[in-house]
Amino acid sequence: MPSDVSGFLVLRRTDGYGDVHPLKPGERVRIGRAADNHVVLKDDLCSRHHAEVVPAGTGWAVQDLDSLNGSFLNDEKVRHPRPLTPGDAVRFGRAEFVFVPSLDRLPLHTRKSGDSDVDADTDPVQITRRTSRTRFLPAGAAADQTLPAVPAPLRPVATECVAVLYKLAVEMASAATPVELAEQVIEAMFHGTPAEVAAVLAIKDGGDPDVIAHRFRRGGQLTYHKVSSFVSREVLSTRQAVIAENVAADKALKDRDSLNELRAASLICAPVTAGDRVLGLLHLYSTADRTLTPDDLEFALAAAKQLGVAWDGLLGRVGLTAENQSLKAQLKLESELVGRSPALKLVEQQIGRVAGTKATALVRGESGVGKELVARAIHFSSPRKERPLICLNCAAITETLMESELFGHEKGAFTGATERMIGKFEAADTGSIFLDEIGELTLGAQAKLLRVLEGQAFERVGGNVPIKVDVRVIAATNRPLEDAVREGRFRQDLYYRLQVVQLDVPPLRDRADDVPLLADHFLRRFARETGRRVTGFSPAAVRKLAGHTWPGNVRELRNVIERAVALGAGPVLDEADVWLSPLDLTADSRGEYRAESLAEVEKRHVLATLEHTAWNKSRAADILGVERSTLDRKIKAYDLKR
Repeated sequence: MPSDVSGFLVLRRTDGYGDVHPLKPGERVRIGRAADNHVVLKDDLCSRHHAEVVPAGTGWAVQDLDSLNGSFLNDEKVRHPRPLTPGDAVRFGRAEFVFVPSLDRLPLHTRKSGDSDVDADTDPVQITRRTSRTRFLPAGAAADQTLPAVPAPLRPVATECVAVLYKLAVEMASAATPVELAEQVIEAMFHGTPAEVAAVLAIKDGGDPDVIAHRFRRGGQLTYHKVSSFVSREVLSTRQAVIAENVAADKALKDRDSLNELRAASLICAPVTAGDRVLGLLHLYSTADRTLTPDDLEFALAAAKQLGVAWDGLLGRVGLTAENQSLKAQLKLESELVGRSPALKLVEQQIGRVAGTKATALVRGESGVGKELVARAIHFSSPRKERPLICLNCAAITETLMESELFGHEKGAFTGATERMIGKFEAADTGSIFLDEIGELTLGAQAKLLRVLEGQAFERVGGNVPIKVDVRVIAATNRPLEDAVREGRFRQDLYYRLQVVQLDVPPLRDRADDVPLLADHFLRRFARETGRRVTGFSPAAVRKLAGHTWPGNVRELRNVIERAVALGAGPVLDEADVWLSPLDLTADSRGEYRAESLAEVEKRHVLATLEHTAWNKSRAADILGVERSTLDRKIKAYDLKR
């Protein structure tokens, strides 16, 4: 026992002894909940300054500091200073301490009931030191520790250890797995301590520790054995690093050839923590010739704390990667063309052939068939898939702003142009641009677009600096451009330049076999978005969906399923949950063929939709699947009146 120590207060635990507090002659030891006490007890039954152990003649005495719940000596309440004799038990709140003049006079301790061994002396492994603090951490790292304003200088040996810890932190940044982290820590332990064996164990789901990496300093094929269960329980319950001795006498370990050959005498076990979680244990064995010291304990604890931070960060990155992959899979699912009909398979084959080229593509089909999905499939199947895809609905932009949207403008180019803006083509440089409803472009914008398609430069509105971009153009239309060319509303040269590759997307009525697949696809999507527990359709609902002509195509089907999921009452959508539009635009009321132009059909359809909605233009535009501005232009072009 050190000459400046004349006694000890040793914390009694249910499964062994805990913290050891030395008593030095002439010094008073204050105990309580506040951080400025010599012995800090984080216990709501303790007062801030609960009690003191004070010198009394040649011995020691305990006195209560008017605590709320009192102090007890051998279960008797302390009402005035009481002298301490060897073996006395003093209790403050829930914490009980044993007073002994020397540690070799500690009485035998009975373990918790239910443990495999009853008496403490059946497990001769002795914990001689424990700590939750290390001087290698920066000031303030321990919330319950009052540190001096100027830290004490490190001993010479610690300087080397700091260098090892710094190198370890740098190497941990490149680790990709917990095993790599563990191996880096083990290597650091052999540089910073005399340990002969080092291991890192993982704690999973509250079970027994699993070894994820271990190594013997001198190599060889020795078998590694886990730390004593008594020690591991102590470390996991207290979250303190400990040194234990008398390892070779442990009944659970002494018969193992590797430890006998190694002559293991002492061990260190440190918790690897992240916040409130214990991720694992750092475990070191040493021989009697190279005993582990308190300095080694602090070094191991510092490395374990570094390991906990890095391990937790690695687990977080793995989780984010998995989540990212899941989100990408969901996005991919929702951007695919869903179906297995021959008509759709033909479109997919065409996409596969054209995607690898630089050719301009023109996607044609009725409103709502999924022309934008085809454009996205072309882009994301092409070498430009990592570059931007910019989408623009030409019918949604007014004529005065169309050129500005496409090619950008300079500050002051027109009223409201308060700053320079780059256009869609500049934003899509090295990528692709999708121009929906291309037939709505103004003649001025058509001329500039033609120049871009021919590889020439363009200028921002109000600017004079030529800008050249590398952009693949994918256009789409639901109207016959040929009629617009004949009427002089669309440039013939641009028409031929756009129609290098044409993909015709079939209407949903021509791929009726895909209706159930699409319905199930949208059901799962909207159920996920809304959190509704909808599992499928009844047979009657499927028959109703399959029997509809779908004049609004996939967009109409999507809206029908979204409404059904939102308003459905049960886990299975029934026929009553599927609301279909009464409009039938493929034939007259008698079901007979009528010879008429597409313009006449569209005019009649638009007028019928407006009358159906009592001329609610917003609702009519939603049913038709067009922008409100597009509907206004059609009303004006067809001279429709209420």
